[in-house]
Amino acid sequence: MTDTFFILIDRSEGSLQRLIGLVERRGFHIDRMNVADAGAHREVRLAVRGRDSGRCVDVLGRQIDRLIGARRVSPAASATYVEEVAVCTA
Repeated sequence: MTDTFFILIDRSEGSLQRLIGLVERRGFHIDRMNVADAGAHREVRLAVRGRDSGRCVDVLGRQIDRLIGARRVSPAASATYVEEVAVCTA
């Protein structure tokens, strides 16, 4: 099962690397990662999947929240985000 987080993180050097390292060290695979600039911060939409059924995404969310530079962490179901849709005509 894939779970999605919406994360607001500082644009400091190494912030995305710390986020990716934390997720992988805690036993999760990253299925998708979308990053957008938001002024002094980055908006990250992260879809993760546990390596086994014993992985708890609630614990991962709390660990990301304690990460240096993380400003806000929320599950995508409760986060406000915008889907980008492109319409192509020939």
